[in-house]
Amino acid sequence: MQDGSVTVERRKRGPDVWCFRWREAGPDGRRVHRRIVLGTAEELKSLASARKMVVGVRREINVNDVRIRKESITLDDLSRHYQQRELVDRNPRISYSTKRIYAGYPKKWIEPRWGTYALSEIRAVEVELWLKNLDLAAGSRCKIRNVMSLLFNHGRRHDHKLRRLTQRLLNIDHELDHLASK
Repeated sequence: MQDGSVTVERRKRGPDVWCFRWREAGPDGRRVHRRIVLGTAEELKSLASARKMVVGVRREINVNDVRIRKESITLDDLSRHYQQRELVDRNPRISYSTKRIYAGYPKKWIEPRWGTYALSEIRAVEVELWLKNLDLAAGSRCKIRNVMSLLFNHGRRHDHKLRRLTQRLLNIDHELDHLASK
């Protein structure tokens, strides 16, 4: 298991940035040094905020390490991982406006309600009741549900043990589509 390191790096041009560094085995078995930029020093004011950004990445790096106990990942962790992997500027598959929307719904609606929950604790019935009780138009509730579904599908692709929950959330689609048609 490795924790990697989080450091501030100075740049010749532009603001200082927080970086996460780690090593992993390359195709030939030798250690390869890796690094990703987490954000600017202006965006991430402290070491604690920078470390929060790497929870999902660290989990992915250590996924094959047998020494790690299987700990629960929270919806906040999954959301951060999704934003780091899918909503980056260099991802041409998703337009700028879609990235803003996909980042906005979790921050405004999903994370405040479900962020501290471990993924294994989230029940589809509870999500369904929550969505039905939101004082929003049916279309807005459907968008929130769709973004939540995106998060869980992302977690499933990255093997965060979400198969059953994702299937249950997909079953909610039918009911919300029925609400939207009223």
